[in-house]
Amino acid sequence: MAAPNIVNVTTITGVTTYITGINTVTSGYNVIVTNPADSGKVLKINSLMAAGIGGTTGVTVKYFNEAAGAGTSVAIGQTLSVPSFSTLAVISKENAIYVEENKSIGAIKQSNTGGNIDIVCSYEEIS
Repeated sequence: MAAPNIVNVTTITGVTTYITGINTVTSGYNVIVTNPADSGKVLKINSLMAAGIGGTTGVTVKYFNEAAGAGTSVAIGQTLSVPSFSTLAVISKENAIYVEENKSIGAIKQSNTGGNIDIVCSYEEIS
């Protein structure tokens, strides 16, 4: 099924999700948001925040061409520095993106640092 026509929507549901202590490069990408094939929905990502817990570390966020973090990907942000005890807006209302059916967004933290990264993502399910 194709993504719904977002001009004539029937439902918009606000969702906030989070991941505490995302994986490093060697452990694979944490899937933050996934939109399964044939969901009949498009997901509008309004914000994705990365919080640095402990030492300064980096985060990479990617858009995958398959659900559940599979397939090929393109970087939304590559090795972005997140200072110690700070928050970085990777996606905001000013640069919102849509996740179509059978697509996903995942993130990893850099493995060569002592800090951790928490991720909070706010989005709308549109159908």
